[in-house]
Amino acid sequence: MKSIRNFVIIAHIDHGKSTLADRFLELTHSIEKRKMQEQYLDQMDLERERGITIKMQPVTMRYEDGGEDYTLNLIDTPGHVDFSYEVSRSLAAVEGAILLVDATNGIQAQTVAHLSVAIEQGLKIIPAINKIDLPQAQVKEVEEEILSLLISMDCDVNEIYKISAKTGEGIEDLLQGVIKEVPKPEHKPDEPLRALIFDSIYDDFRGVISYARIKEGKIKGTDKIYFMGSKEKSEAKEVGIFTPQYKKKEVLESGDIGYIVSGTKEIETAGIGDTITFQEEKRRAESPIPGYRQPQAVVFSTIFPTSDSNYDDLRDAFDKLKLNDASLYFEPEHSAVLGRGLKAGFLGMLHMEIILERLEREHDLELIVTAPSVAYDVKLTSGESETVFTPSQYPDPSTIEEVKEPWVHLKIIVSPDYMNNVMSLLKTIRGEYKDTEYIGTGRLRINYETPLAEIISDFYDNLKNVTSGFGSMAYEFIDKREVDLVKLDILLAGDEVPALARLVPKDEADKSGRKLVEKIKKVLPPEQFAVAIQAAIGGKIIARETKSALRKDVTAGMYGGDYTRKRKLLEKQKKGKKRMKKEGSVDLDTDTMMKIFQ
Repeated sequence: MKSIRNFVIIAHIDHGKSTLADRFLELTHSIEKRKMQEQYLDQMDLERERGITIKMQPVTMRYEDGGEDYTLNLIDTPGHVDFSYEVSRSLAAVEGAILLVDATNGIQAQTVAHLSVAIEQGLKIIPAINKIDLPQAQVKEVEEEILSLLISMDCDVNEIYKISAKTGEGIEDLLQGVIKEVPKPEHKPDEPLRALIFDSIYDDFRGVISYARIKEGKIKGTDKIYFMGSKEKSEAKEVGIFTPQYKKKEVLESGDIGYIVSGTKEIETAGIGDTITFQEEKRRAESPIPGYRQPQAVVFSTIFPTSDSNYDDLRDAFDKLKLNDASLYFEPEHSAVLGRGLKAGFLGMLHMEIILERLEREHDLELIVTAPSVAYDVKLTSGESETVFTPSQYPDPSTIEEVKEPWVHLKIIVSPDYMNNVMSLLKTIRGEYKDTEYIGTGRLRINYETPLAEIISDFYDNLKNVTSGFGSMAYEFIDKREVDLVKLDILLAGDEVPALARLVPKDEADKSGRKLVEKIKKVLPPEQFAVAIQAAIGGKIIARETKSALRKDVTAGMYGGDYTRKRKLLEKQKKGKKRMKKEGSVDLDTDTMMKIFQ
């Protein structure tokens, strides 16, 4: 047991987590050289294309140091704010964490957010500065930022590792540091089995495969198991470790991180955060392992298939995605215009974009997606209360007594050079400035309270633009506060498009309407006829733009002769355009929808 080390890598997006994991795999000879590729642990095509980690990925490595063999269980985690729930789950399964900071960017918002959770869990923190090989690396400044951040842990400058995950410099020292500093797991093989499920995937042939940390006891294939949360019984068909492919083992003992094939076909049976123990009363654990906070969806949208006959396919696709994405929330919804669909909840716009892309790629579905919204608490004059997720659910304004919206504490980390730009950006959204804190010499954190609806769509992109890509943000829910809302409808070519309707504050309705129709005009593919784009509140048009028609040169094949021949063709084209404008309609695909929402 003294030879096992369980740890994660936590960092902001693009700070080099996956590259560092690659170097560890090479150093421990876990992957054959001919099979090695960049971002090896990022198994999804989307992860490779976007260059980001979406799903956590565990791997077991063997390493020899000082004549002793060590088993190193590493979990590579995402860095984007939308996938923070993946990080929180992995932290519950380990004893240590490498805090990785980019030498060119320094401490960022997600670095702080993940670190605070790791400290709360009582993990051993090993700070490391990455990308020291770059000419623009500011190692001394980043050291000061890390020392300031870890002041409560009495961190010494000599305890900060300097590495380059790209070149391999300092990697072996860091790995040996993990062995020396991360505490060994408690070894309790004779206790009743308690295994924490921190992730799961679904296999068409083997059912749910649970990724688990064995806290106490031991488990082998054929053991009769019991899920303490769902109170369901099953059998361990197979147990093993990650290499990162599945490698079958005879037994998993306390301290191990591995997988358990339960054979169950229902993901609710083996829910993430649940505890696995034995069926037999005398061998069963008395209490489950304390889980972690379940993720709360913050962005809601309703998704419809383009044809009502594809609804069952859409439902099946969501069920399968839910199996390895515990944060995905959905329930059936019906629209008088769009038919049957699913109201879905996401952790942010990137999470929503990834899910929609997976639905199209992996399940070959064409979708209609409504504008993203947050959850509003509506109190009616009748005394009843209801939660409104989408504009289609918004009640008649005459029946509403009070509406409340969620507010968040927004933390923006940026260098002092960009502070004025960020403050100017914050003035464009509703909210309240709180204060500014300095983190080291070249980094400050701006604290701001704002409605969640203000930051779910394009705020993150705008922040990156005004800070030349160096600004970062994180947020946490505070409470719900009163707001005066109106429903903003969008009409294309005179037809109302329910998917584009949104709820906006009354005093900002005109500005929102003008901004939205301008954006739609910019991204809407041209039609054969001019398309009127209108924003309306309660039937009153408050903004309008016109998308020009595609025009074919019908006289291109003519040459010479009287001009009246050309004019006759142009008049015929003009009549056709007029007829199409009267009868034509506009269909929006998912890509265009997402461009409008971003």
